[in-house]
Amino acid sequence: MKRRIIEIDREKCNGCGACAAACHEGAIAMVDGKAKLMRDDYCDGLGDCLPACPTGAIAFVEREAAAYDEKAVLENRQRKMRKEGMTLPCGCPGTQSKTIRRAERADEEPSYMNMKPVSRLSQWPVQIKLVPVRAPYFDGAKLLIAADCTAYAYAAFHEEFIRGRITLVGCPKLDGVDYSEKLTEIIRNNDIKSVTVVRMEVPCCGGLENAAKTALQNSGKFIPWQVVTISTDGRIVD
Repeated sequence: MKRRIIEIDREKCNGCGACAAACHEGAIAMVDGKAKLMRDDYCDGLGDCLPACPTGAIAFVEREAAAYDEKAVLENRQRKMRKEGMTLPCGCPGTQSKTIRRAERADEEPSYMNMKPVSRLSQWPVQIKLVPVRAPYFDGAKLLIAADCTAYAYAAFHEEFIRGRITLVGCPKLDGVDYSEKLTEIIRNNDIKSVTVVRMEVPCCGGLENAAKTALQNSGKFIPWQVVTISTDGRIVD
């Protein structure tokens, strides 16, 4: 099958190993001091390795390649972690089970008793796959491109991020699409004033950040932008 996959320029590679560390699928390894794509079916095409490379040695290409095999990736990761005395319950590090414990005063009323949250969403739809390329609400808009999980992890998401912005959400891991093309068209064909990307700290969210950056570059416009990273326990970490 023909699909998007990474390509590594060995001439540009300086052997730092940052891409191999960033590739949580284990598709990249260091061979003779250079980064090498070891197996096509380990590469999910999301590009977490691209921003990690300091020399620009990694790029996306469209070519014949084996389909991404999440089961094979998981089995490979399990083998490696068993050697280290650990186990991994699932394929993506961002899906590991975790209990978030929050301290509460005994005399404190539940938060919903103290306030009535107000939705700040100003448009519909919000899914990147469903939103039109052109719409009146894009005129002069401050654009928010957010990973699906961020609104659940960060308690004040509506007030601090959705308020005053046009919201687009998606999950590169689950949707399995390249958002960059549609985001490019949205930015290119509308009067977008700024772009804020809100992602989770988990590796698979790198695909969303990379798509937004690619869209900004391909749009041919100079627009202020920022990336905010949310931790899995609901804190802003970047």
